[in-house]
Amino acid sequence: MREDTIEICHLKKAYGEHVIFSNLTMELKKGAVTCLMAPSGAGKTTLLRILAGLEQADGGKIGGLEALRKSMVFQEPRLAEELTAAANIQLAVRRRMFGKEKRSSRHLVEEMEELGLSGCENQAVSELSGGMRQRVAVLRAMRMDADFLLLDEPFRGLDAGTKKKTMNYIRRKGKEKTMLLVTHDLEEAEAMGDWICTCSRLDGILEIKRNRKSSTEI
Repeated sequence: MREDTIEICHLKKAYGEHVIFSNLTMELKKGAVTCLMAPSGAGKTTLLRILAGLEQADGGKIGGLEALRKSMVFQEPRLAEELTAAANIQLAVRRRMFGKEKRSSRHLVEEMEELGLSGCENQAVSELSGGMRQRVAVLRAMRMDADFLLLDEPFRGLDAGTKKKTMNYIRRKGKEKTMLLVTHDLEEAEAMGDWICTCSRLDGILEIKRNRKSSTEI
């Protein structure tokens, strides 16, 4: 097994008689962004949940995950409605930032401003728009000091300007980290991915191609 890859070999998953994938094989380069494009219902979210440890595969092997700390952005923000935006973020990262509270709080304000969330720190997330909630969820995941980031349509519902800010933030914060990003948008994949995988269904050996258009600034 190569140390520079996450190897997914002959992965199987079904819900009852509904087969999601029966022989999924692919490699993810560590320290790079891989964008995965496939139709709705192809099993992209299921794959992310298995890689995140939230679900178990029915068969197959995954190598290279053992020592990696993981963080995930879901399609829905999944925030604590009664807490403020800042509290949602700090609650998630507190264990990993022990002893760094002052520096962490200062950087949080700066990063909220970077994502167009300045002044929202003390608002309950129930009062925020859908796009703002999505950015809070992105910020929470990116601040968790993870090695492996799983992003399930992280730009969903964002307007063009906000999407650009969020893309640049993820590229900056995720530099040299391993990322698997699910999207339906080719422009997003070409802007974010070092590698791109496009397929009609998640099964068999998936081909991942180097993205010649990637950039660190979007």
